[in-house]
Amino acid sequence: MRVIWLLLVAAFVAILNETTMAIAIPELNASLGIPPELGQWLTSAFMLTMAVVIPTTGFLLQRFTTRQIFLAAMILFSSGTLICLVAPGFAVLLVGRVVQAAGTGIMMPLLMTTMMNVVPPHSRGRMMGRVGLVISLAPAIGPTMSGIVLDSLGWRWLFAIVLPIALVALGLGAKWMTNLGESTHAPIDMVSVVLSVFAFGGIVFGLSQFGGGQGGDGGGASTTSAWTAIVAGLVFLALFAWRQLMLQKEDRALLDLRVFSAKNYVIAVIIMAVVSLAMFGTFSLLPLYLQNVAGLNATQSGLVLLPGSILMGVLAPIMGRIYDARGPRTLLIPGSVMIAASMFSYSMVGIGTPTWVLVVIQTVMSLGLAASFTPLFSASLGSLEPKLYSHGSAALNTMQQVAGAAGTALLISIYSSALHAGEAAGRSVAESGAPGAHNAFLLAAVIALVPVVLSFLIKKPEDQNDAPAEATASAAEAGVE
Repeated sequence: MRVIWLLLVAAFVAILNETTMAIAIPELNASLGIPPELGQWLTSAFMLTMAVVIPTTGFLLQRFTTRQIFLAAMILFSSGTLICLVAPGFAVLLVGRVVQAAGTGIMMPLLMTTMMNVVPPHSRGRMMGRVGLVISLAPAIGPTMSGIVLDSLGWRWLFAIVLPIALVALGLGAKWMTNLGESTHAPIDMVSVVLSVFAFGGIVFGLSQFGGGQGGDGGGASTTSAWTAIVAGLVFLALFAWRQLMLQKEDRALLDLRVFSAKNYVIAVIIMAVVSLAMFGTFSLLPLYLQNVAGLNATQSGLVLLPGSILMGVLAPIMGRIYDARGPRTLLIPGSVMIAASMFSYSMVGIGTPTWVLVVIQTVMSLGLAASFTPLFSASLGSLEPKLYSHGSAALNTMQQVAGAAGTALLISIYSSALHAGEAAGRSVAESGAPGAHNAFLLAAVIALVPVVLSFLIKKPEDQNDAPAEATASAAEAGVE
């Protein structure tokens, strides 16, 4: 259990970093003198890097020890945070974000895989709930802390605050982290790594180009380059998948695609990807809307997110117990409905919308997310054979991050297109941004309807049903209960 708590501390630091950045993007755009479609790469590049790194973690978690992986992840994250802290401009700041993401991309699959190997099946929902409680503290603290820091100290302090916490987690890991399981000595397939970089990179880069040049000249060229990048990315993705199918016959795949032979896992991955696309896109666009259209400052924007994040953390343990007792549909069906309803509500807000309405919408969305993530993680990975846990976690997190990066790029591009067009016509930022935000939120809402339908198809894995008394007793002795 000490290992899990160490991993939770590291996950807390990573999520705190990311939630502070969401509010900071408008401030960074203004401070660095860059347009929104360029500034959003501080978020998209982070998620894209994770999407490139995470496919390798299925292999890395088998090749190296738990201790080695943990220390490598925290060193990368801490180094990236330091680079961001001292960055003289956008380019170096972007490099720091990429290095941060490399560490985060290793950490999250490590946490999920370790939990699946340590926690008994009948207690996974409960433990996922406890994980949710700890991890939700970061979204509760991050946006509000970010707003206060931005309004009083400046954006560099966001990294100055996170860096000491990261170094403490690194020190604790160096002292207390132990190894779980046995490592192998198989070589990494560099061809697969290169293919994954071009595949996921091309797709997300292409999406980011839509709307980038629409506000002025060169819109046609931007659209052409976007489709070229997307098509190239899809070709490389097909080559990546073909190579994995060949390598997995000898158990040498970078990402073992046999995880997709489990129907329950596939449905959960699709739901997670769609929710991530809509959610990350919305969360990236929301600070721009709150500050540029609704007229709130950074602190007020953070406070809008605070009640929902706190509620999400408080309810997380309850969601875990409900999952163990009732299965995934009881949570996932209403959760997905609340997510879609919240996004439709965001598509109808405007310049004069009262702040309390925004708080209510965001709180409902947080409740829906709390009800969705526990059953998705538990039911998806629980549907796999233990030897595929690391690859299943890698594939799930890869799809989540690629979809999140795509959603961010797509929604910000829609917003930026309307913003540039309005400014060219002589309208204010608020008047120009409102239609773009409406269209982007509406698209996210339509996309969010897919999980509502698919949530009826999720089942609870057989081994997560009520455990015999001796299993419960052994779990209690291990400190899991």
